[in-house]
Amino acid sequence: MMHLRSKYINPFIHVLVWASVIAIPALIFHNIPIATGLPDYFFLITNLYHIGLFYLNAYFLYPVLFTRRRWWIYIPVLACILAFSYYAKLFILNWAFPGFILTPFNNRIIFFPPIAFLLASVIFRFIADRIQFERLEKELKSERLGSELKFLRSQISPHFLFNMMANMVSLARQKSDLLESSLLKLSDLLRYMLYESNKDRFLVSDEIMYLKSYIELQQLRFGEDVDLLFEIQSGTVDCFIEPMLLVPFVENAFKHGIGMVSNPFIKIMLEIKDRRLFFSVSNNYNKSNISKDLNSGIGIINVKNRLNLLYPGKNNLTILDDGNTYTVNLNLEMIC
Repeated sequence: MMHLRSKYINPFIHVLVWASVIAIPALIFHNIPIATGLPDYFFLITNLYHIGLFYLNAYFLYPVLFTRRRWWIYIPVLACILAFSYYAKLFILNWAFPGFILTPFNNRIIFFPPIAFLLASVIFRFIADRIQFERLEKELKSERLGSELKFLRSQISPHFLFNMMANMVSLARQKSDLLESSLLKLSDLLRYMLYESNKDRFLVSDEIMYLKSYIELQQLRFGEDVDLLFEIQSGTVDCFIEPMLLVPFVENAFKHGIGMVSNPFIKIMLEIKDRRLFFSVSNNYNKSNISKDLNSGIGIINVKNRLNLLYPGKNNLTILDDGNTYTVNLNLEMIC
């Protein structure tokens, strides 16, 4: 629809501008005696010719000749056009009006208008090219961001599966009765991840439900081995958020906050107020345990990149690490 509007609006604007160029001077100088020595219809005919020069220069001469290799041809061509226009007008006037007298006043009227139209066409072409360039740059940037975002999203699945499969293996080794229920919950999470998270916009309420399911799945594995606090204060929940944006922080907390940690705790706080989301994840860890660091940070880096792509200037992510406790705070302006 917008393309069709542009298709018809642009020609309409051109017609309106040229109609004004032709009509306004005629209206201003109507009934004002100015002895130009030129016939009345001279201005109408020459203006139509000048409009033709405008488009000839704007759409052919300037784009083709005004380049690094051909610019030296462009200026002589314009000079020839100006000379041709001037002498062609004089020839026609002398041929059609044998008594025509050339004066300094009408000589300027004959010579200078083509210069103004050609100059206007150069400015028009420059501005049009600039707008086109900026539009293409915007489209290319959008494509690059889209491609990068798709790549970042594609990284979520293997990273998530890697961690979840590690959990299932752990439960299987323990011959835990929770394995079956864990697999069922995992299938629900995978269904969400594979089918729902491909949407460009996702309700924050659905993201909260996914986050709850993930935490419940982890609780089936760890039970009371970790002191877990999960609080939600939901205000407006009909806003939208990038899918699977919050869970990597929780993943990271469970990955590093369990095992070789005395009195492990994980605190997860989520608050939604108006259009803003406040999210905090805090856990203690054992800094001497570096065995998990080989594959750590993938999800966190991924989220940082996605935040920069999707919420530029609308997010504030701070990470605090004092050597014992790791805390992530996210302040995000959502789309509502």
